[in-house]
Amino acid sequence: MRALLIDFGGTLDADGRAWKERFYACYRDEGLDLDESQFARHYYDADDPLVGGIPVDTGFDETVRQLVANLEAGLGGGDPDRSRRVADRFIADSRAALARNAAVLARLAKRYQLGIVSNFYGNLNAVCRDTGIEPHIAVAIDSTQAGEEKPNPGIFRAALDRIQVQPTDCIFVGDSLPRDRTGARNVGMPFIWVASPEARRQSGTTSDDRIVASIAELEEVLT
Repeated sequence: MRALLIDFGGTLDADGRAWKERFYACYRDEGLDLDESQFARHYYDADDPLVGGIPVDTGFDETVRQLVANLEAGLGGGDPDRSRRVADRFIADSRAALARNAAVLARLAKRYQLGIVSNFYGNLNAVCRDTGIEPHIAVAIDSTQAGEEKPNPGIFRAALDRIQVQPTDCIFVGDSLPRDRTGARNVGMPFIWVASPEARRQSGTTSDDRIVASIAELEEVLT
């Protein structure tokens, strides 16, 4: 293998926990009495306006705070104290994971070309720079900038073209089976699933792909 392409949200910043799931946990801990499907509708309503709707130079923390502000508005008009607590917790957890994983990326970058492929808001490059992972990656492909979303093969091919690597010489690493695994398979790229034991149980599916519980385990799997 010559290259690794990696998802951002839920993978690099959380070792297998999607943003929607993490925000739901934060709000449940704040006492929010909504089931997961009800919360999901509020989450997507908060998320959609950010797609192409925030400046391309917006960093990670401000991206999260804008998403939480939209969530609060949809959940009843906005609670500034709760908004601050949720955003602060999410940011702190994400930055801790990203700091750990940046060290892994630095080591992997000595052996592979690395890239990020993410369904994001148009500011992925600024987020990679802000969170300290930019020095370790050769390319970052943002769905909003690319005009293609995972699992569409086009977004994966855009990354492969940029690093001039064939799909069979590259592995995709991600937390989502519908978006990451399906997209990787659509272009003939091997896949590694980042998933906790709980995520594996909840998925209700079996996988013949390699599975890791965290980005840190990649080094062992790839040896």
